[in-house]
Amino acid sequence: MILKLIIVGVLCALTSLASHMGRAVFHDGIRPIMPEYVEGRMKRGEMASVAFGLSAGFVFSVGFAFTLASKLLNPWLLFLPTDILGVIAPRKWIAAVLGAAWGVGVTAAFSALNTVFSLLPINFLNSLGQLSSPVLAGFALFPVLAIFYQFGKVKGIITLILELIVRQLAAMNYITIHGTPITPEALEMFVGVVLLVTFAVVKDLRNKEPRTDDDGEGLFEVRTKRIVKSIPLMMAIGGLVSLIANLQYFAGSEVDFQALHQIYTTHNTSELSTVAFADFIRGLAFIPLIVTTALASGVYGIVGLTFVYPIGFYVAPAIFGEGMAGHIAAFVFGAVWLAIEMFVLRVIGKGLENFPSLREASDSIRNAMNNVLEYALLIGSALAALSMTHSPKDPQNFFAFGIFVALYAINEAIGRPVIRLAAAPLAAIITGVVVNIFYVAHLM
Repeated sequence: MILKLIIVGVLCALTSLASHMGRAVFHDGIRPIMPEYVEGRMKRGEMASVAFGLSAGFVFSVGFAFTLASKLLNPWLLFLPTDILGVIAPRKWIAAVLGAAWGVGVTAAFSALNTVFSLLPINFLNSLGQLSSPVLAGFALFPVLAIFYQFGKVKGIITLILELIVRQLAAMNYITIHGTPITPEALEMFVGVVLLVTFAVVKDLRNKEPRTDDDGEGLFEVRTKRIVKSIPLMMAIGGLVSLIANLQYFAGSEVDFQALHQIYTTHNTSELSTVAFADFIRGLAFIPLIVTTALASGVYGIVGLTFVYPIGFYVAPAIFGEGMAGHIAAFVFGAVWLAIEMFVLRVIGKGLENFPSLREASDSIRNAMNNVLEYALLIGSALAALSMTHSPKDPQNFFAFGIFVALYAINEAIGRPVIRLAAAPLAAIITGVVVNIFYVAHLM
């Protein structure tokens, strides 16, 4: 626990410092506004107000809900607050102290909260394991939905049929690599993504027009130099993010948070490759957004292109094992990878200019991911709530499920103050607390 507090405290100190210096932030919506603050056109108080307004809802919905459900820290909980604290702080050292205090405080608080919940008469934390059951299966279908959005129903239906066929062939061990079975969801995703990229590239090649202007050359030079100056600080942050993922303290995305919790609980590491692949594909989808906003603003993402997550929890232990060598490798790989990303930003930006359909595909992919994850988390949360009171011994007890439905429906009815992605897990957690209250009151 002490090691965890130290590492997370140092990491949050650095991310708060990066925000204070205008070098990097986690929230994609804050990044384009940061130059106004860094270059003196916006006062500190105004920038802090914008950062708080954009981030607070995600901290108290996605951040808290995902950590309570998975017992793993996440970037919404750690880095959105340090975006705000870094801007608020009038001095660098104050930014670092505030960030460290947040990291240590929130880590200790959630550890204590999980301990308290585990002592309740009805341990609903075990039921929350049901959250992950539909997530990867649903997420594997996001390319189908993205193709429907961008290329129409014919290509979408073809992709769906091919994905399902390939998935079942892999599930029946008809498709292997050197005799080793391939995880069905991983292969299913791979097929869908290949088709999506193929459709986009073919469309661009057919519609390609000769470029006649070079006016954009050098447009982002000043702000790109600011990114390059940030490399030492960002390497430290990238290394620490990869390390806490490797130490099983942290889940970086909405794709992996519950799946990693399930893997760490059951020690079934064979599923890590699928989760890593899903995280890798998710990272690809966010490249255009992160690269273009970084080049335009001179402010990078705190976790870069997000590939430091799978580097930490999968790549490093796969090569060096789960001991000290794996921990050191995770830090080094994460640091080096983030430096490489920052050096090749301009190259990636130039490449995206030549394939506009790939940029459009990125928007379609993100929308598709959000939609399938909303459905999967809703179903998984419903299964978790159902298992709190429903059992073979009491097959008619849908009390917890009824509470869950009421909470989710109320959130929809009052204008969705909690976004759908977090509403279902949060409703499942609150359901667990309410069930325990009824149990203590002898109403169950």
